[in-house]
Amino acid sequence: MSNWIEHLASLGARFHQDEATQIEDFGTTLSAAALAEGVVAPVTDLGLIAVAGEDAAAFLHNQLTNDVEHLGTDEARLAGYCTPKGRLQATFLMWRTGQDIFLALPRAIQPPLQKRLTMFVLRAKAKLRDATEEAGTNAVLGLAGARAEEALRRHVATLPAAPYGKVDGEAGTVLRLADALGTPRYLWITSSETATAVLPQLRETLALGGNAAWRLAEIHAGVPQVTQPTQEQFVPQMVNFELLGGVNFKKGCYPGQEIVARSQYLGKLKRRMTLATLPNAAARAGDEVFSSEDPDQPSGMIVNAAPNGLGGADALVEIKLAALDHEVRHGSAGGTALSFLPLPYSLDALAD
Repeated sequence: MSNWIEHLASLGARFHQDEATQIEDFGTTLSAAALAEGVVAPVTDLGLIAVAGEDAAAFLHNQLTNDVEHLGTDEARLAGYCTPKGRLQATFLMWRTGQDIFLALPRAIQPPLQKRLTMFVLRAKAKLRDATEEAGTNAVLGLAGARAEEALRRHVATLPAAPYGKVDGEAGTVLRLADALGTPRYLWITSSETATAVLPQLRETLALGGNAAWRLAEIHAGVPQVTQPTQEQFVPQMVNFELLGGVNFKKGCYPGQEIVARSQYLGKLKRRMTLATLPNAAARAGDEVFSSEDPDQPSGMIVNAAPNGLGGADALVEIKLAALDHEVRHGSAGGTALSFLPLPYSLDALAD
């Protein structure tokens, strides 16, 4: 990926690599309005695990919250990996290309998650490998907004028609994700050579963003991503994961399955994920939020947050539903107030 990184740097991007060689964010901070118009974002903080072998699908099917055995070659699905107590250790976007099943997740948590999954392969004919730097998958572009489809069609002849559709071609793999701000989003997994060639052309009609801009688009799509600060904090329903198709309640067992099923079918769900904005750009995943109704203990936690281009941050917040009827503040009862925004999907059926 070094040539790809050097090219981005030549475009004015700023990079920093820590001891774990995790590339941090770069690029311009964009607002939701700018995202809705059109953005291309080199996504440099995403890791890819490839799983191959005749038992690959069966192995993953027994580990993840979603159906892997019936995953089609023209689709992508969300899936979670839980502890035996039903708490999410990771959330994935998964798809098939050729003989491989790919799992996309934050690069910062990929090594320990890949190692943990490998421990359970045992005698199954399945092998996990890090595909992040492999030729053909060593560059990822996120495109979103009203101008994204037209810009992408200049380089990819056929695009997925609906969210979570997938198309493979000479230029790589294009996944259509959940819409954000009423416009489509695409993830283009390709080679560094292709990405280097097309990025200047995409920038002619699309604003250039970085990881933060892409996370802001994900936040406005209402799609959570478990990161290091929030591992083992949430049962899938607490972050609306089953609403997004990330949990299949008819498949067989997987770690934590009984608790996830019990949360779905027994009693009223009292915690959910909401969309919020706050004038504190320093808000981070894992930060607690406090309700004025019960100021001495946290009522929820920030799942994901990103700068919103207006001096503050937009965030997905897991919270007690009862707290939404009261003032909610970031960090402490005296912290910055949150303002809640509508999600792009309804929670009404979930609160009954």
